[in-house]
Amino acid sequence: MSNQNLRRDEAATRSALITTHSYDVSLDVRQAADPNVAGYTSRSVINFSASEPGASTFLDFISSDVHSVFLNGTGLAVADITDGARIRLDNLQAENQVSVTGTALFSTSGEGMHRFFDPADGQCYLYTQYEPADARRVFANFEQPDLKAEFTFHVMAPSEWQVASNGIETQRTQLTSDPVTSRWDFAPTKAMSTYITTVLAGPYFKAADSWHGVLGDGTVLEVPLALYCRASMASSFDTEALFTLTRNGLDFFNGLFDFPYPWGKYDQAFVPEYNLGAMENPGLVTFTESYVFTSRAADSQYQARANTLLHEMAHMWFGDLVTMQWWDDLWLKESFADYMGTLGVDRTTDWDTAWVNFANNRKAWAYVQDQLPTTHPIVADIPDLEAAKQNFDGITYAKGASVLKQLVAYVGFEAFIAGSRQYFKDHAYGNTTLAELLAALGAASGRDLGDWARRWLQTSGISTLSSEIDEHDGVLAAVTLVQDAEDPITGRQEPRPHRLRIGFYDVDDAGALVRGDSVETDVSGPRTQVAELAGRRRPALLLVNDDDLSYAKVRLDAHSEATVRSSLDKLSDPMARALCWTALWDSARDAVTPSTLYVQAVQRFGPAETGIGVLLNVLGNAATAIERYVPRAQRDDVRHEFLTVAATELLKAEPGSDQQLAWARTLAATSRYDAGRLDLLRGILAGSTVVEGLAVDAELRWNFWHALAANGQATPAQLDEELVRDNTAAGKSGHATAMAARPEAAVKEAAWNAAVHGTALSNQLLSATIAGFNSGPAALLAYFTDRYFECLEQVWAGRSIEIAGRIVRGLYPAAQDLDGHGGTPETHAVIVRSDNWLAEHADAPRALRRIIIEQRSQLHRSLTAQALTPQALIAQPLAQGRS
Repeated sequence: MSNQNLRRDEAATRSALITTHSYDVSLDVRQAADPNVAGYTSRSVINFSASEPGASTFLDFISSDVHSVFLNGTGLAVADITDGARIRLDNLQAENQVSVTGTALFSTSGEGMHRFFDPADGQCYLYTQYEPADARRVFANFEQPDLKAEFTFHVMAPSEWQVASNGIETQRTQLTSDPVTSRWDFAPTKAMSTYITTVLAGPYFKAADSWHGVLGDGTVLEVPLALYCRASMASSFDTEALFTLTRNGLDFFNGLFDFPYPWGKYDQAFVPEYNLGAMENPGLVTFTESYVFTSRAADSQYQARANTLLHEMAHMWFGDLVTMQWWDDLWLKESFADYMGTLGVDRTTDWDTAWVNFANNRKAWAYVQDQLPTTHPIVADIPDLEAAKQNFDGITYAKGASVLKQLVAYVGFEAFIAGSRQYFKDHAYGNTTLAELLAALGAASGRDLGDWARRWLQTSGISTLSSEIDEHDGVLAAVTLVQDAEDPITGRQEPRPHRLRIGFYDVDDAGALVRGDSVETDVSGPRTQVAELAGRRRPALLLVNDDDLSYAKVRLDAHSEATVRSSLDKLSDPMARALCWTALWDSARDAVTPSTLYVQAVQRFGPAETGIGVLLNVLGNAATAIERYVPRAQRDDVRHEFLTVAATELLKAEPGSDQQLAWARTLAATSRYDAGRLDLLRGILAGSTVVEGLAVDAELRWNFWHALAANGQATPAQLDEELVRDNTAAGKSGHATAMAARPEAAVKEAAWNAAVHGTALSNQLLSATIAGFNSGPAALLAYFTDRYFECLEQVWAGRSIEIAGRIVRGLYPAAQDLDGHGGTPETHAVIVRSDNWLAEHADAPRALRRIIIEQRSQLHRSLTAQALTPQALIAQPLAQGRS
């Protein structure tokens, strides 16, 4: 329905008129375990005031039916006041109470009240997920972040279930009229936004603990802790590690923010088919159950989980206690949480690579997003909810966090924290915009941050830093840093201020490439001459933005690039090595150097990479380069060589190591497109080939079956047999992917119809089916290109935004080859088809157009890389000696 897409101006008008005070919400999910029951009774009682008595406003409620609406004790004619997702309220008084009862629907899309049936034991599980605006799918409300209120929840559910909400449970009563049902009552919350309210219900496994901290005045703050997961996953639930991380995080953030944890209890639930990594619901944080590792996981995956846990914990202050007024300032919470999550891992755990993984992973996400034509300032223009949904991206999260890291370097950590503390005190339980944050940080640091904010927060695009070097007989005469900072939205150069470090790396007596010196400098304009470098000997590697202090792409100078391409494995510092990997990848993605050179670097230096997060990332990049950036004429040979290296390294890796696991995953992924090592996969699956130390568990087995199926070497009977062996949620997804991967026209047709026209697939199974569909020969998939563009409007209009987004993004015909007979990226058939669709659908929903524009841009980048004429690059030997 068109009126689901609330506009910013409508929200502003509503919040100018009304002030919300409290909600009392009752949900009856006692029949949820019956799959034939589509919905449940929902009742909201809302107390609010209006500044203009006699005026009108509206409630939001996406339901199957509205049973009754009472405004100030008077029953209203439901048919007259309901219009799609809205309920009109006329003739308001100064103080009002509205009561709405209706039937809300269970979801399989991860939006609203998601219902999941566990294939392992048939049990039913419920959880809610709302951001940005899906609380209205569960109960009637005023769905916008600046209309905060206190919430009291009541839930009727099967007596043997676990039920939780934001507030502490105050009472549980078995119903005398229905003894198998109980009613849970929860304490009123403090003021919060609708999108962070939550309910959890089902036969979840629960573990309990507690945390206490001594506050500045000597009082002790006690916080009950709980962890939840599905009962069938309990044996894999490492609760003690999670409780330890939670307690350490609460110690850290309570001290850092100097504001006691405000939400009473701290529950964390790991739930199935989750659309996000996690959600910061106060008192009950929800996470994807992918963080409950039922198969062998690499150390970097545990670190990523810790980062997410601490990211969400930081939200208890940034985002929940103080919330953005509207989605324009989504970054106010996400950028801070992303920065604080990494800081928390660095300060509260034994991992010493938190900032390395941030540079290698999170910033890489931002760099990709920031080079799309749909990039936007960190402070974005969000006119409506559909735009808000699309803005949970690499700019809002990782670029924002990177810029905050730069801000910390600019104003100093102590001033940054002092400003943050004052910000919490001044705006607790309220809403803010950029202006309030800058005022607090400016006052604490004594700096006017207006110009900094304009350059970093209100411009788009990424700066590219390169160095012009004047050298005589190995001595630097002059080094000039050149900043190319074109804003892709305006076309103007917007040079940003960078506080960065330049590292001098040379070979030491042991043969390692180490930093002998570094210089910190400020870069603010298009060209900055670094006077401190004149007269020094030229190092083997001059690394701009050493230690990753700023947000920018870096182009290595020719001498430094030659050093990296010949000796990357000799670079001992993990951060420096990660930055060099990133520079090589950016060069390949930007078609500055042939993508084959990147693949060769991964083959040559990947086996020596000790950082597992970095290794997994560069192996994934190499796979992308092979399938998207390497020209078709070279691809088979390049892929086969890479596959050979993966198989060799799997057998050579230390038994049981993360590196062994990384090469096994790479072998499986590459084998989807090359049958050269399928015998090895078959042998490992059958147990006839044993790789010492390799955990051939469910996740790895499904990866192997995916490869076999994509090559037509797995039958439905074999895949069904594997599903019997692993009859779990993850197993169902693996089975769906492998079934759809089979290279048969009828299989692809069935997968297409299930995804585009069917409604039986849940969010997770939809994505799994699409992944399998895309694993196929180009000739089989070409048939669907026209059908894709023909179905876009129907899909967008007929499906929820989450499901529509998965379909539109996932089925775009992205795997294309450049015509080898004089074709250009601009004349490629899919590029032309995309351009025509965009031109013919100028009035299509903005969020839909954004996906097509982004997918078209990614394809154009691939084709541009394929068009690059290979150039010889000869790695020069390293110069000896120290700088």
